[in-house]
Amino acid sequence: MHDVTQSPGDGPNAQRDAGAVETFAYDNAIVRNFIVATSIWGIVGFLVGLIVAIKLVRPEFLNVIPQLSYGRLRPLHTNAVIFAFAGNAIFVGVYYSLQRLCKARMFSDLLSTIHFWGWQLIIVSAALTLPFGFTTSKEYAELEWPIDIAITLVWVVFGINMLGTIYKRRERHMYVAVWFYLSTFITVALLHVVNSFGLPVSFLKSYSLYAGVQDALVQWWYGHNAVAFFLTTPFLGIMYYFIPKASGRPVFSYRLSIIHFWALIFIYIWAGPHHLLYTALPDWAQTLGTVFSFMLIAPSWGGMVNGLLTLRGAWDRVREDPVLKFMVVGVTAYGMSTFEGPMMSLKNVNAITHYTDYVIAHVHVGALGWNGGLTFAMLYYIVPRIYGTTLFSVRLANTHFWLLTLGVLFYSIPLYIAGITQALMWKEFTADGALRYGNFLETVVRILPMYWLRIGGGTIFLIGAVLCLYNLYKTAASGVFQPGETAQAAPLRALPPTPGAKAWHRVLEGRPTQFAVLTFVAVVIGGVVEYVPTALIRANIPTIATVQPYTPLEIEGRDLYIREGCLGCHSQMIRPMRAETERYGDYSKPGEFVYDHPFLWGSKRTGPDLHRVGGKYPDSWHFLHMKNPRSTSPGSIMPGYPWMYTDKLDDTHIEGKIITLRKLGVPYPEGYEQQARTDMQAQAAQIAERLKGAGMETPADREIVAMIAYLQRLGTDARAKPAATQAALMPTHEGGR
Repeated sequence: MHDVTQSPGDGPNAQRDAGAVETFAYDNAIVRNFIVATSIWGIVGFLVGLIVAIKLVRPEFLNVIPQLSYGRLRPLHTNAVIFAFAGNAIFVGVYYSLQRLCKARMFSDLLSTIHFWGWQLIIVSAALTLPFGFTTSKEYAELEWPIDIAITLVWVVFGINMLGTIYKRRERHMYVAVWFYLSTFITVALLHVVNSFGLPVSFLKSYSLYAGVQDALVQWWYGHNAVAFFLTTPFLGIMYYFIPKASGRPVFSYRLSIIHFWALIFIYIWAGPHHLLYTALPDWAQTLGTVFSFMLIAPSWGGMVNGLLTLRGAWDRVREDPVLKFMVVGVTAYGMSTFEGPMMSLKNVNAITHYTDYVIAHVHVGALGWNGGLTFAMLYYIVPRIYGTTLFSVRLANTHFWLLTLGVLFYSIPLYIAGITQALMWKEFTADGALRYGNFLETVVRILPMYWLRIGGGTIFLIGAVLCLYNLYKTAASGVFQPGETAQAAPLRALPPTPGAKAWHRVLEGRPTQFAVLTFVAVVIGGVVEYVPTALIRANIPTIATVQPYTPLEIEGRDLYIREGCLGCHSQMIRPMRAETERYGDYSKPGEFVYDHPFLWGSKRTGPDLHRVGGKYPDSWHFLHMKNPRSTSPGSIMPGYPWMYTDKLDDTHIEGKIITLRKLGVPYPEGYEQQARTDMQAQAAQIAERLKGAGMETPADREIVAMIAYLQRLGTDARAKPAATQAALMPTHEGGR
């Protein structure tokens, strides 16, 4: 849209050069394939999410095998909703709209097919690895290195197909939706590759290239911008195409769309550190993240206003058209989320909301309202058209609309209340200066009613999605699929030079290569400025003499902690606040994490922080707690891990782990890998002996022993004396730490 009178495919932006008209056919088959995948994976993702929600009030629900435990299902849920549901929905929107905006069939049917099946295989790979504990632990990037490589290859296939279509377009100027699609391809590729750097230990095990603070910065540079450039920019492109098409109204302002696009992609990339406020991240990086996050309000709301004002003169149709209803709710949820995010990046607000269920509510307003709303609107718009029919039931679609709206409200509002309740209880002191709720469990039990309401909201949302699937199926059954939709357009031809200056952006829209290069420059600046000083200036990560590498048994225990998804409920980052240091101990220092590949700071406290838990309880307490948490903590909603008491520790890769970590900079002596297994067995024997003395006999080669070793190590380095620690630089045959 290049002025207030244009819409996608019409007006000056759509004007073809004079000449012979060419006949071609849009590829609707690839669109249909992604629609089917979106619908099926959406139901799967929502169902797993509902199961996870139930587990938070009934921890032993389906906890009969390790693969169905909370810690393993949670990343499966997030990956299913983000990459299976929303990811396939993105490709539906791109493949449908790009062909029509470019007046060209996709560049290659073969690449389209490879992209579709490659993406589905990646999703299946996630479903087969995450429940079995094969995970990197990184939020939204949990998949291990072979799958990371597959994602890169499939993403490149998608990019080649998209760019090839743009280059063979019959439209001279790229419409605004195409700008957002281009930025998505370029930035997601950059984010994924940089965040996935690591060294493999085995086929499905690797360690992050980065450690501690640097790993946290890179992860949340990726994590925040995965939301920005996977769950936001492509859906903005979808918004800019489908709202004008569905309403029959032109986009409100072309100039506003220019400002919206360039300001958004430039500012968004800087905002990642706002996920790490009050942590061990250097203050200057936290401040940068806060400043740019607050600035995001302007371009984000510019996009929301542009979308909603496009409906001027068409609001009477919103009352009747379910497509427009879903669009309005989706764009409104986008506005709410993009106002709330910058507010939560302010330190005084972040001190209340971080680690609480408030963040979960915020995320789901965006995921269910914004991504869900636009996806369902798009499906209701496209399916009748590619099947040459009308929607089976408008009434059923309207029912779905209200179920989605109510589902989002019943999900998010209780969690907003729960989050604020948690934060206030965590921070409340008595008149005597003691924590009023010194037992963390008191703050968990108080919000359980809110968790039940969340289950209700999720159930309502899931029912709506099932109705949508039925409605779309019946719509398809009532029509005849049109795999190749015929269209005509004149080819692009070189235009003679015209006198007078042209608007710079108007010129840029006809030059996709230059446009792509400028987009890359705009997004790479923020990442370089934030990461390079952290990586190169040693003063940003001061070392602590008493901090030493983990023993072999502790490495294995740490990997079990990662496998079971413990960081989904427990943080390992004590913020410099009185309420936290009173509850957990001394605040966390940057130098304590220099050997942590990957970092395990966490982002949610369903349970207490564990960074200073080492030595707080005897081995016997952990032994009882991990098997049945309610035996030590009545009312706990933590699940038990009985398989860790029967399964032998798999230590076949301990030598490889030592070698890999040494390559990453952990100072294990050369040749230590040959001694590692002996030291590991000696330390395990000591723990088993202490457990036996407490009346809890267990073989030393069980997984629970390694887990106890790791938990007992947490936070102890900061309390150790330098001389003693130097003497114990490496574990000894007598058991090490």
